[in-house]
Amino acid sequence: MIRKTPVLRICISCRKTYDRKHLIKITKDHKQGIMFQKGMGRSAYICKSKKCYSDSKIKKKLQKALKTSLEPEFFDIFEKEITSYNDNPNKGI
Repeated sequence: MIRKTPVLRICISCRKTYDRKHLIKITKDHKQGIMFQKGMGRSAYICKSKKCYSDSKIKKKLQKALKTSLEPEFFDIFEKEITSYNDNPNKGI
């Protein structure tokens, strides 16, 4: 039986390596814009710890990782998405 190796990604805030299932994926799609947990294109991953997603420099880190400038409205949506993932941890799985 062939055993699959987990897909590992690095959190852009704490720089620790996690299995992709335990991270929140933020993707910049060239047609559809910024998406959470889906899409293809340039992506950034953030772990679900409060320390990482409430980091004071997370806005700058996200803009650098996605190579784009983000609108202030995005961060309001980002806060709501993070809250919903922490309320329902199995949402992204």
